[in-house]
Parts: sequence; C-alpha cells; structure tokens
Amino acid sequence: MKILVVRFKQIGDAILSSVICKSLKETYPDAKVDYVLYDHVAPLFEHQDYLNKVISISKDEQKNPFKYLKKVWNVTRADYDIVIDIMSTPKSEAFTLFSRKAKYKIGRWKPKRGYTYTHSIPEPSSEFDKAEKFLKMLKPLIDDGVDVKLDKNYSLTFLSEEKNDLRKRMEEAGVDFNKIIIPLAINSRRESKVYPIDLMKELAKKILDEFDCQIILYYSPNEKEFAKKFHEELNWDKRIISDINTKSIRELGALLSNCDMFVGNEGGPRHLAQAIDIPSFSIFSPGSSKRDWLSRDNKRHEGIEPKDVLSDKTYDDLSYEEKYRLITPDIILEKVKEKMELVPKYIEKK
Repeated sequence: MKILVVRFKQIGDAILSSVICKSLKETYPDAKVDYVLYDHVAPLFEHQDYLNKVISISKDEQKNPFKYLKKVWNVTRADYDIVIDIMSTPKSEAFTLFSRKAKYKIGRWKPKRGYTYTHSIPEPSSEFDKAEKFLKMLKPLIDDGVDVKLDKNYSLTFLSEEKNDLRKRMEEAGVDFNKIIIPLAINSRRESKVYPIDLMKELAKKILDEFDCQIILYYSPNEKEFAKKFHEELNWDKRIISDINTKSIRELGALLSNCDMFVGNEGGPRHLAQAIDIPSFSIFSPGSSKRDWLSRDNKRHEGIEPKDVLSDKTYDDLSYEEKYRLITPDIILEKVKEKMELVPKYIEKK
C-alpha cells in the first residue's frame, strides 16, 4: 500500500493536515505514507514515525510550471494506491491527474473542478474544527468498509540531539531551567493577527510578576528587530531572554520542546506547541475563530477571542482595534493562571 497526501500551505495548516497522515499510518501500519509540502515547511516533518517520506516543492518549482509538472510526474511514478489532495487547487490536482493507477483520488469538492478525483468531499459544516474537517476526507475509505483509525491529535517529535543542542544554547543565553519557561508569541506572519503591542507588553510584565518564570522572545532572522525593540521597551528586563535566534522551523520546535507553556498570538508556532504538547493559551484576532483552529475537546490547548468578552449586538459596531482591545491583559492572565495547573514546575512550587 502506497499513500500520498498533498498539502500546500503554511506551518499551522500543514501541522493540522498531518492528522490525515497519522490516521492512515495507524490504519495501514505497513503502508508507505508520503507527504508533499512546500520546502520551507517540509523539514518540520522529518523523523516522524507516521511518515515514510517528506517530499518538498521548492520555490523554483512553485514558480516554474514546467519544473513543477516534471516534479509531480516524477513523484507520481511511485504508483500510489491512495492520493489525497487536501489543497484541492488546479495546481495540486496535477497529482491526481498523473496518478492514473490510484484506486482512491480524493479531493475537496469545488464547482467546475476536481474532474480527476474519484471522490470529491464537500466542505464540512462549521460544527467541526479544522482537524476534524481534514479527517472527513477519509470518508470514501470508511464508506468502503475500511476500519479507519481516526486520530485528530496531531503530533511532532524532535530528536534528542536537537533538543539538547537548543537546551545548551538556551542556557548560554541565560535561561534558568529551574524556573517556568514561557515562549511568548509577540509577532505573527500576518500583521492583522498581532495583539496590540502595548497590551502585549503589559501582559508580559504581569506574567513575570505573577509567576517564577522567564519569558523567551523567539524570532526568525527577519523578526529580530521587532523582538529586540519589544525587549528594549521593557527596559531590557533580565527575566526576558531575547538572544536565541532560531534559524529554522526545526530549531523553533526543539526550543519549544524545552519550554513549559506557550502564550501569545495564534499562528503556526502555537500549532507547533500543541503538536509537541506543551500547554498553550493563544490570543485570537477579531478576524480569526478559535472554534476553527483549536481542538475543542483538548483542555491543554485553549484560547480567547474578542467575542468571548463581548458577544451582544454592540460588538459589530466596534472597530477592529476596539474588538482586539476587549481582550485585556488581566483577562489573559487569569486564563494563564488556570492553564498553569498543567505545568509540573508550577505545581511543585505551590
């Protein structure tokens, strides 16, 4: 049995989609399960026991249609039995087009599209979270009597040497592992998902004053200036560490693996924290829905959105900024206190 899963998206979407790969591997333990991703996301999925191969699409292949089609053609020569096109775009559909021998070629139903699919799956209703929606793409197998082991808990593991290397770098930067270590997500790839920075600074001070902890400001190279300015405006508080530059997504995963709890803006790193399974509490922007992005029955990973604070008819009259500011640092702090009950160091210190 050979299975190919195709997902062209960013970090968070790729992590959430991996529940399909994991469920298929649990259903067919001897199967070869391969995952197609953009090259900046692909390294994150190396060394995962539910994947046999991670296939990356380079930036050059993304931009050049001839190189892209050549890559798709070469990949599909493996004669997969099942091909699942999660992205379901004209571009990603090329994988099902070239997989003529596959019994199952599954994609999302869209008008005037998907002619190469054997099964087109309608978009599930909003009652399901994102991971649950992805698992609905396995319905054709279930309908054919396959006992599919549906597992909506996505996970990622990192090698001991990766985690140990980051732990050493963290210690060299001043991290004291006797304290509670909290990576604070102060930034986001999308500016609209950045919690007002003055409120985030207030939240950082409240967390530091409330708990025996240190805060880590992680960042990619192009986010360094933003993180350093944030630290400077907090008077270079020594309880904040801003000297750990994670050079890759795997380094960020290894760093989070050495931390106790994730707090901050919703986004890819928050999904990464959940995949590693350190407790997390995330702040959702007015344009995002925690109902979509959070696993609703997993109390280790929760969040807050503006509508949790104000849900009456006056909400729609507020500006985007006013909606965001409904989520005050004090409200977040109380939620973080509740989540701390899941942190072993916190329990030991009580």
